[in-house]
Amino acid sequence: MNGVRKYGIWLALMVLLLTPGAGAQNTPSGATYRLTLSDAIQRGLRANLAPQLAEARIAEAQGTEQRGLATLLPHARIDNAVALQSRSLKAQGINIPVLPDVVGPFSTYDFRVYADQTLVDRQAYHNYKATQISEQGARSDYQDARDNVIRQIAGLYLAAESAAAQTAAAQSRLDSSQTLYKLARDQYTQGLATGIDVLRAQVQMANDRQAVLEARNAEQIYLLTLARNIGMTPGTPIELATTLQYVPLQMPNIGDAVRDAMSARPDLQSLLKQKQALEEQLRASKARYLPRLSVSGNYGGIGRAVGQVESTGQIQANLTFTVFDRDRKGEEMQIESRIRRVDKQVADLQLGIEQEIRQAALNLESAADEVNVAKAGLDLAEKELKLARSRFEHGVADNVEVVNAQDAFARAQQNEIRALTRHVDAKISLARALGNTEKNYAAFLGMNEASPEKQ
Repeated sequence: MNGVRKYGIWLALMVLLLTPGAGAQNTPSGATYRLTLSDAIQRGLRANLAPQLAEARIAEAQGTEQRGLATLLPHARIDNAVALQSRSLKAQGINIPVLPDVVGPFSTYDFRVYADQTLVDRQAYHNYKATQISEQGARSDYQDARDNVIRQIAGLYLAAESAAAQTAAAQSRLDSSQTLYKLARDQYTQGLATGIDVLRAQVQMANDRQAVLEARNAEQIYLLTLARNIGMTPGTPIELATTLQYVPLQMPNIGDAVRDAMSARPDLQSLLKQKQALEEQLRASKARYLPRLSVSGNYGGIGRAVGQVESTGQIQANLTFTVFDRDRKGEEMQIESRIRRVDKQVADLQLGIEQEIRQAALNLESAADEVNVAKAGLDLAEKELKLARSRFEHGVADNVEVVNAQDAFARAQQNEIRALTRHVDAKISLARALGNTEKNYAAFLGMNEASPEKQ
């Protein structure tokens, strides 16, 4: 029992570190809300701050991409200038005796359209490609944030299921203790049992009643933690729609699973996109010495007044070479260093993904065996309890055997709950390790519910 309680508390504390940022989602006050795992995950995705921030970074990356594209597209502007001015001829080196030193004031009207277009600019092109890839990486980060929330909410839901199973088991033991206490009193009245048998039954019943109180309190704490992390008003009465149960899962081939995970894990894809974006930035840095070709021109009218304008214009081509730019060397060193850093992160994450898959597979196989063993042990403990009760009921033995059998039955219940909890948690871990968590979690958990829609 202590092992399951410690496991659940650890899981709850882990998820509490991820604080939801959205406002609480109200539910009818006083009404018990029947909560499914799919509903809990959808609410968690809406309430949690991490996916919201990741989605905001997508919009930011899209804005950066548009700015990069703008450097390759035409630029045009219109100027409409009206000036009233005087000029000093003497200041400009014109010194003719018959002319005054200052001419004017006179007016000038100039209406003109300016346009320019880059024809060849490899640096701007590669910078734009880098922004495109960065936007794809931001989408991978967003999906990774959603997958993490699904993993954490599913873990909290599992902890609440496990706590509910503990409460149900404790209540069943209390019901059994109350029945056995009544039997001990009847046996004592009939002279088939002693006072110590009645007292022993009372002690057992008191212990089981204490266990029920502890289990109910733990269950309410887990439900409160679950409600907090899915954005529900704290204190909303919640009823879990499912109970802790064993649903076998066919293990995928490890080699195929690892290969598929390398292309499905959004965190790995995000790192790979970072590397691709840096490689484009490196190409852009090397292109700083390549020629840039652009055309520009203007057309409009100029004159002393609006009615006196005459059309004028200009078109020109510009070919620009960078002869010396020491900054390019430092920029290349920076980018190359970042690429090497990302390469190390990719290699480490690939090893971590394979480890996660293999570890989840081992845990899943071990937990499945534990469930089978625990169920067999529970059946044996139940038979032992029935036999001990029958012997006491017929006056063959005192209720020491009954109390010992009750303890053995309680341990068997705890073993089954721990094994079931570990089995479900191993399936959740495997779904996260393989990637595509949002699409596959229902199938891994043996649910018939649809995957949550993206908000």
